Amino acid sequence: MNSPFPAHELSGIDALSTTIVPRARDLGGFSVRRALPSPQRQMVGPFIFFDQMGPAEFGKGTELDVRPHPHIGLATVTYLFDGRIRHRDSLGTTQDIEPGAVNWMTAGKGITHSERTPDDLRGKVHKMFGIQTWIALPKNKEEADPDFVHHPETDLPLLSGEGIDGRLILGDAHGMSSPVRTASETLYADIQLAPGILLPLPDNHEDRGIYVAEGTVQLADKEFGAAQMLVFSDGAHAIKAGPAGARVMLFGGAVMDGPRHIWWNFVASDKEMIEQAKREWKQEGHGRFHLPPDDGQEFIPIND
Repeated sequence: MNSPFPAHELSGIDALSTTIVPRARDLGGFSVRRALPSPQRQMVGPFIFFDQMGPAEFGKGTELDVRPHPHIGLATVTYLFDGRIRHRDSLGTTQDIEPGAVNWMTAGKGITHSERTPDDLRGKVHKMFGIQTWIALPKNKEEADPDFVHHPETDLPLLSGEGIDGRLILGDAHGMSSPVRTASETLYADIQLAPGILLPLPDNHEDRGIYVAEGTVQLADKEFGAAQMLVFSDGAHAIKAGPAGARVMLFGGAVMDGPRHIWWNFVASDKEMIEQAKREWKQEGHGRFHLPPDDGQEFIPIND
């Protein structure tokens, strides 16, 4: 089988536009590393929020229980390497997030959802490791109706070559296209590299970056370790896996149509949209926001 990856030479350090070291937070034994937004970049393509969750272990008196909370102006993808999360939303959706699968939740003008440990895993030792992203919606779709779409891992195209084992989550790369319909041009892929293998970056996207989830990568003679984000300049570039190999998230897409305001779980091009959402969440059940029908006993109150 022919490889979809073109022959390429390793890029030099001048290929880098920005290097981001995420801010680490400990949420009671559950570590989160936030790379976006950062002082260096608010967005890469449409990606405005990029968190590494874990690795963590649950089951010894702790569970994941993110109570119902609201969103506007964005779409979310929680992509897992390990573990399982139960998603419930105000559309009536109940869907487990599993490794390799895509839960594409469009908040648009407003949605509420929760993320919890599934009932069958509670009290048992289980692991959690993955990436949570928010993708800003273009201005003409910021107030679209909310929506939810699930794609199992078998729906997603494979990006495979010598020493390369990848899955295309969103958008297109190297002649492959994801079935997930996005609101703007988007690139997102999970790629595992054997030691010393070159990965050419697709050059048909305006913004491109990688997040090193595991292992190390190299540009010229410089090495970058896990939990680092690299954003690239224009042109054709390639990275090289380090001596232990690497797992990277390749991401980007078209530059968004202007900056965004971010407050709590709200993203918008206009501050007044956020202020209105704040007012309505304070009156939960009387405005645009409603609790998930299967998880409506509690919620995260607004704190301003």
